[in-house]
Amino acid sequence: MELKTKQGLIQTEVGLIPEDWLVSRFIDFGAFLKGKGIKKDEVLPDGKPCVRYGELYTVYNNVIKNTVSFINDDVAKESVKLKYGDLLFAGSGETRAEIGKSAVILRDDTYAGGDIVVFRSNSVDFEFLGYLSNSNLITKQKAVNGQGDAVVHIYAAGISKIKVPLPPTIEEQKAIATALSNIDELITNLDKLITKKKNIKKGAMQQLLTPPQKGGKRLPGFSGDWEEIKLGDISEFLKGKGLPKSELIEGGKSKCIHYGELFTKYGEVINEIKSRTNTNLNTFLSKSNDVLMPTSDVTPNGLATGSVLYEDDIVLGGDVLVIRSDAAKLHGGFLAYQISVNKPQIMSLISGTTVYHLYGSDMAIFEFYAPKIDEQKEIIKILEDMSREINSLEIKRMKLSNMKQGMMQELLTGKTRII
Repeated sequence: MELKTKQGLIQTEVGLIPEDWLVSRFIDFGAFLKGKGIKKDEVLPDGKPCVRYGELYTVYNNVIKNTVSFINDDVAKESVKLKYGDLLFAGSGETRAEIGKSAVILRDDTYAGGDIVVFRSNSVDFEFLGYLSNSNLITKQKAVNGQGDAVVHIYAAGISKIKVPLPPTIEEQKAIATALSNIDELITNLDKLITKKKNIKKGAMQQLLTPPQKGGKRLPGFSGDWEEIKLGDISEFLKGKGLPKSELIEGGKSKCIHYGELFTKYGEVINEIKSRTNTNLNTFLSKSNDVLMPTSDVTPNGLATGSVLYEDDIVLGGDVLVIRSDAAKLHGGFLAYQISVNKPQIMSLISGTTVYHLYGSDMAIFEFYAPKIDEQKEIIKILEDMSREINSLEIKRMKLSNMKQGMMQELLTGKTRII
């Protein structure tokens, strides 16, 4: 298969496309119908396959080969049975930017729930249409044809007006779909590998962070029971200062951490500081081995997280709880991982209703088991090696995803032709 950039592009109402491509509307090469029924409480773990509209945003992307939801025979009789190759549009959403997220169903035994607009093509390759319908060109037109504010809707009448660029032959459409499907398969396989590695790490955490006297796995060369520790006995509890989001500046002179980043950007170990600031007044600076926790959030889950920092002099913002321990007794990484595996205990220390809080006085009574510092370091070395491997795979996955977006832009507009 040869990729070749060709000249002979012409300007059309959908932009520059090859002169032998067509511009058509959805209504010109198919017909619409609407999904029906399937309430949330009617979904089963097994039965007849079905797709609910929300899953088009959260589960499926471009192509559906296997479903995650099922219904019984009685519900199926009241729903709409799909045909292989039907294109499904989410009929409602929260924003115009996302309205009409779509995917093509590549099976014959599936049913469509309410708020799904079904398009049945009669002349365009099904899989090609699945990718094309989520391209930037089509997404922009779906946004224009959406209706409403608080909840945005799109109907068959709006979708029918959308103009699409079409290669002149089914063979070229299939070739484009195959190229995109191949990179999708690479991404899917990588997702499976990442999930597998994360599960292995999760199991290793449970084994290595559980004291041997309670059934944990012991590393070779170490012996003796672990000591039960109350965190307040070997640590002091401090708090960051200031640093609103408005003071996070790309290219700022000082590295910094905003409290919200602790539950959105960082895991147990902070390997790379994501933000910068120019603020230098009334700041609080880190010391290597500090463990950071957010002190407020709208959900308690967000607070049950700890991240170790191995750098001095990082600006730490307000609402960051800083746990500064005796480094000769407690490795910061070991504490961060203990916080992860003892999440239920952390949750019991959190207070609040609408906004939840966690204070140093709460964490002072946090109890866990720990070996001598040398064994702590060996345990964390193993877990951090696992984390680095997972991080490397996630970077590879991000690069593949970016590559796919670039391919979609090139292939679905004909700027690059597959011969």
